[in-house]
Amino acid sequence: MTIRVLLADDQALLRSAFRVLVDSEPDMEVVGEASDGAEAVRLAKESAADVVLMDIRMPGTDGLAATRLISADPSLARVRVVILTTFEVDDYVVQSLRAGASGFLGKGSEPEELLNAIRVAAGGDALLSPVATKGLIARFLAQGDGDDGRDPARSDRLDALTGREREVLVQVAGGHSNDEIAERLEVSPLTVKTHVNRAMAKLGARDRAQLVVIAYESGLVRPRTD
Repeated sequence: MTIRVLLADDQALLRSAFRVLVDSEPDMEVVGEASDGAEAVRLAKESAADVVLMDIRMPGTDGLAATRLISADPSLARVRVVILTTFEVDDYVVQSLRAGASGFLGKGSEPEELLNAIRVAAGGDALLSPVATKGLIARFLAQGDGDDGRDPARSDRLDALTGREREVLVQVAGGHSNDEIAERLEVSPLTVKTHVNRAMAKLGARDRAQLVVIAYESGLVRPRTD
């Protein structure tokens, strides 16, 4: 299958560079370009995109708002958003993950990293860099915001998980891959994947990125402050 990619960035030069890179791959094609978030949401519907490469800082409707709109639209449930940012440690990135983005990537990343990010997001599998994402979320939640970052509603939803699913969720929040979790828990990778999928279904998470956020927001995993 060909991965259909939508580019959302207010800089035409960057969009052109991304288009050349994506279209050079036999398993990908660019199906649209947007210069702001509102256009990105519209084109996500019209182009039947699989993955949206979304810049955060755009005029009008920014990438954060656009990500929320895409994630909240049932007709776009299969669309995955990868945030592109100049600032890899940025509160907006975390808010985007909370809003439903599948991950983030710095604009200074190598071409192969970007292409891999598209494939990973399209497959709905492991987040681009689980360890980096975990660290980013932990750093954000550790700021406090006047409380411990715990969301009681999220915590109550964990009651739906089995003991093993909770164990797997802790490992996912730790930034571990399915193979690493399988080794740690002495089960097969397929079993781990099954538990991850069931946890996502029960918690209403689109992908592993949101599982990590839920694990921290619910208090199941505490961010390190050292």
